Amino acid sequence: MAHSVRRDAPELPDFSLLKRLARDQLIYLLEQLPGRKDLFIEADLMSPLDRIANVTTLKQHDVDKLYKVEHKPIVSTSDQMVRGCFLYPLTNWFLFPDVVNADKAFGRFRRYKIIFSPQKFYACENLLEEQGIFGDVTTDEWSFYLLPLDDDIISLELPEFFRDYFLEGDQRWVRTAGSALHLLHSVYGPFSKVYGIGRCSKMAYESWREQVEEGEQRARQAEIGNVFLIDRDVDLVTPLCSQVVYEGLVDDIFRIKCGCVEFCPDVTSSDKSIKVMLNSQDKVFNEIRNEHFSQVFGFLSQKARNLQTAYDKRSGMNIKQMKTFVSEELKGLKQEHRLLSLHIGASESMMKKKTKQDFQELLKTEHSLLEGFEIRECISYIEEHINRQVSMVESMRLLCLLSLTENGLLPKDYRSLKAQFLQSYGIEHLLTFSNLKQLGLLVEQQPGETLTVMESRVGKLVNDKTAGKLTDAFSSLAKKSNFRALGRRLNLVPKSDEEYDLRVPRDMAYIFSGAYIPLSCKLIEQVLERDGWTGLEEVTRMLNGHEFAVTDARVKTDSQRIILVMFLGGCTFSEISALRFLGREKGIKFIVVTTAITNSARLLESMLDNHA
Repeated sequence: MAHSVRRDAPELPDFSLLKRLARDQLIYLLEQLPGRKDLFIEADLMSPLDRIANVTTLKQHDVDKLYKVEHKPIVSTSDQMVRGCFLYPLTNWFLFPDVVNADKAFGRFRRYKIIFSPQKFYACENLLEEQGIFGDVTTDEWSFYLLPLDDDIISLELPEFFRDYFLEGDQRWVRTAGSALHLLHSVYGPFSKVYGIGRCSKMAYESWREQVEEGEQRARQAEIGNVFLIDRDVDLVTPLCSQVVYEGLVDDIFRIKCGCVEFCPDVTSSDKSIKVMLNSQDKVFNEIRNEHFSQVFGFLSQKARNLQTAYDKRSGMNIKQMKTFVSEELKGLKQEHRLLSLHIGASESMMKKKTKQDFQELLKTEHSLLEGFEIRECISYIEEHINRQVSMVESMRLLCLLSLTENGLLPKDYRSLKAQFLQSYGIEHLLTFSNLKQLGLLVEQQPGETLTVMESRVGKLVNDKTAGKLTDAFSSLAKKSNFRALGRRLNLVPKSDEEYDLRVPRDMAYIFSGAYIPLSCKLIEQVLERDGWTGLEEVTRMLNGHEFAVTDARVKTDSQRIILVMFLGGCTFSEISALRFLGREKGIKFIVVTTAITNSARLLESMLDNHA
C-alpha cells in the first residue's frame, strides 16, 4: 500500500509542546481559585479539554466535580464554582446569572470564575454587567488556540468560523487565527516565506504580524520553513465532493470529532458502541487512512493473513520461546487484532450503507458535474433525489455542486429545482436558499449575460486597485465560481478517456477516483513550484485576488521542506490525504492547521436557517 518516496522526507516538529502549554495555562487559571471547586464545561469544549487535561489531572488541582453545561439549572455543592466557557455567544449563558442570583437569594456565598476560551471578548463582560453580576464574578481567558489531532494535523476547533466569517461577515475570529499563527511562529518559527490567498487570510496574516512586532524577538532554530494561508471560499467545490479515501469516508459516515470516532454496535459486533482514537498511533489505520476505499479491503485481508501467520508461530515453540513470545509479541498482536477487527467492521458497515444508497450512481453524477458532461441527466438525477426525499443535506449538496461547476443555474432550472426542494423538505428552507446565494454556493445565472462578459466584468472590478472593496451590487457577481475556466487553466479534471489505476496513483486526483484534483491543493502545489504567484495572474483574477507572498530575507533556515498550510474556514480529510501524497512525491512534509475539520454535511448544516 505504500507509495514511492522520491526523497527522504524531513522530520516533523513535535507538537506535544502545544498541549503542554495549554494544560499548564489551564492549571494556572484553576489555581487562581484555591480550594475545592466544581468545573462547569460548555458541551463543545468537553472533547478538546479531554485531549489536553484528563479528569485525574483536574482532580489533582482541587476540581471536585465536573459538569457538562446543558439546558437545565446548574446545581453545585462546592463553595467555589469555576465555569469553563468555550465561545461567545455562549450556549446556556442565561443559566449562569440565574445561579448567582439564586445563591444571593438564599444567602449562600460562593466564588465564581468564568474562563473564556480561546479568548475573552469585550461583549462578554458587558453582558455580565447588564445582568447585574459583574462584581460577583471574576473572569479570565484560556488562550487555547491549537489542538494537535495528529503528527501533521492541528485544529483551532472553531467549527463556527465558516458561517461567522464567510456568511455573517463577523471578523471576531480573525485575531484568534492570527494569535494561533503567532504561537506557532513563537515556538517553531521564524518562517522564511508566507504565501496566502483570500481576504480572511490577508487579515489573519496582518493580525499575526502586528503581534510579532509588539512582542520581543528571540533567535532560534526554525522547524517550519514556509507557510501557506488559504480561505475556504477560494475552493468550495472540494468540500462538497463525496469523500472516497478511507479517513474521509469514516468522517462522512461516522463523524470524527476531535480525532475520535464512535463506532456503533454494527461495527463492533457487540451490544455497545466504542470510542476509538484515529491517528498515526493506530498502525492499521495509519496504513489505510489515505487509501482509496476500493483498495482498503485487499489490504485488510492481507493484514489478517499476516496476523494469523504470526499467531501460528506458537505451534512447535519450546517453553523458553513461548515465554519470549508472550512477553514481547503477544500483547502487540492482540492490540493489532482488535484494531483490525474494528476497521474491517467499519469498512463492512460503510460498504452496506453506500450500497444501499447506490453510491456508484451518485459518484457518476458528481463526476459528470465536475467534467461538465451530461448536465441534463445530472439535473434529472438531482430532481429524482429531491422528489424521493432522500437526505435533505445530500440534495442540497448536489444542487450546490451543480451551481458551482456550471457558474450558476439557468433561471428556469433554478426556479424549478428550488420549488421542488421547498415542496419536498419544507418552506422553512427559504432562508437557507438566501444564505447559499449570499455565499455563492447556489446562484442563478444573470439573464442576458454570457460567461465571458461576466468574467471580464469581474476581472475589471477585481483588478481595479482604486475601487477598493466591491460594492454590494456586484458582490454576488464577483462570487461566480469560474470553475470551468479554472479547471482548464490548472488541469483540475484529468482526461476521462484515460484509465486511472487507483492502486498506483499518479496525482492528487486519486482522492476523488481520478476525476478531480482539489483546487486548494493544486494552488498550493503551483505556488510552491513557482515560489510565488508569478504566472498565476489569470487564476488569481478568477479567484477574486487577495493573494500575497512575503519573504523574510533575515531568516536562513534548513526547514524549507516543512510547509505549514492553514485553512481558514475548515479543511477536509480528503485534502489532507492529497497533501500527504504531494509531500511524498516532492520529498516534503505538510502540516495542516485548520479552523476545524469539515465535510459537505458540516459545511451545509452551518448554512441552515435554524443553525443558531
